[in-house]
Amino acid sequence: MSTASQEQRFAGPLSAAVAQLCHGLLPQISQRTSAGFREVLRRLSAPLQVAVAGRIKSGKSTLVNALIGRRVARTDVGECTRLVTRFQYGTVDRVEVVFTDGRKQVLPFDADGTIPADLGVDIAQVSHLEAYLTNAVLQELTVIDTPGLGSLDAASVSRTEQLLGAARARHADESGSDELDPVSRSAVAGAEAVLYVVTQAVRADDHQVLAAFTAATASRDAGPVNAIAVLNKADTVAPESVEGADGDVWKAASILAERQASSLQPRVADVLPVIGLLAETAESGGFTSADADALRRLAELDGATRETMLVSADLFTTWECDVPAPVRTRLLERLDLHGIRCALSALEAEPQITAGALRRKLLDASGLAGVRERLDNVFRARADGIKAAAALASVTALVHASGDPGERQRVHDAIEVLLAKPEAHQLRVLEALTLVASGAVDMPPDLAAEVVRVGSTADVGAQLGLPGRPRHELEAYALERAGWWRSFAAFGATPAQSRVAHVVHRAYFLIWQQLRGTRAT
Repeated sequence: MSTASQEQRFAGPLSAAVAQLCHGLLPQISQRTSAGFREVLRRLSAPLQVAVAGRIKSGKSTLVNALIGRRVARTDVGECTRLVTRFQYGTVDRVEVVFTDGRKQVLPFDADGTIPADLGVDIAQVSHLEAYLTNAVLQELTVIDTPGLGSLDAASVSRTEQLLGAARARHADESGSDELDPVSRSAVAGAEAVLYVVTQAVRADDHQVLAAFTAATASRDAGPVNAIAVLNKADTVAPESVEGADGDVWKAASILAERQASSLQPRVADVLPVIGLLAETAESGGFTSADADALRRLAELDGATRETMLVSADLFTTWECDVPAPVRTRLLERLDLHGIRCALSALEAEPQITAGALRRKLLDASGLAGVRERLDNVFRARADGIKAAAALASVTALVHASGDPGERQRVHDAIEVLLAKPEAHQLRVLEALTLVASGAVDMPPDLAAEVVRVGSTADVGAQLGLPGRPRHELEAYALERAGWWRSFAAFGATPAQSRVAHVVHRAYFLIWQQLRGTRAT
């Protein structure tokens, strides 16, 4: 394969470099280990794999549909919701049932465009589902829908834990061994980033799953590089229960999300409020001109009647009015009461608003734009580093399970050579970030926050903590901090802190060179 074709296939130079490392090691490792390396190579050349995970009934599948822009994941309880489903780009829409023995069976989507409700197979023998869609979003991201954690169905929970690395972490804890079983080995780097869905209560097992996931993908205990959380069903937050909300639902959800972000640090980069149902309806074609017409007729009712109907779902569907009850039931299923309120407010402000413009208002009210923007800033902008780090974590796990000390040493030496190259510095930054964020290296709070800031974003202004400042100020500050961290590494740091400080010094120096328009060496 030519260098040019490699660059076209991989997310960037780091992924290409790790792929070259794997290719170079294949003749030097056992057949068993090389099978895992080939799976790593396959994943390196694929789009970034983002798992949508969380507890049962948190609204994961609804959010998957919103992100894809098409209602394909089933949201009701059924066979397919007990399986991991990978939604990826394909030239022909189809579903492949992948069995544990490697066999595949192709199925069409149901008539409504969703994954078949009945797969017609014994799901105990199914590894996962592969859903291929001619969808532009999936050319850059593979979106993975997972069974809910906390379910009474132990097999479903196990599938999600294996994908996120939690099963391997628990196995290692219980057995004292890092031996990988075949299913766990095939799931190494099964997801490279996670969008973790929470509701109003964050539990201890949420922390545990996120820690296990980042340990499996970044070689360390935790880090905010490849994990974002969303507070779904933000419209169900009671404003009166949140101090400072001033009676506003969205403000209350935003305040609660900020609190959850503090609680989940350093497991995630951020917690963002979102209304998954509203996002799914507005983005996937679920909102029609007939819905807009029905809402327009409801907006013409007197204010007192509207307020009474919106007190509860029961009153909304049973109150006597010109809009038929089945139509109102459909609106409730698509928008819920909060979405209906948003639509009626928009119609009151602009009675002649078109159905398309009303749909966009609902989409704006869902918070999906904020989630997508964060996905771009945290995941897509850093896809090369995330994929490369996950691949190296997988390679390390595979070779540690081989039982061959010579093989382990050869792979270790090859990885050290790779990490010593200037172009691999981003991987050093990610490693330093996870060391500090997880507490593996103890840093004063202000310095720890600085390390996280430098390593968690690709935007230079944000990295320096000076967004919007002129270029010459950024340049001067980067050089100043580079000097400070070099001095700290030499004179004020413990050995562990010094290792991190050298990485941060180099990061600032490269930022300074970038700002000066010179080529980093």
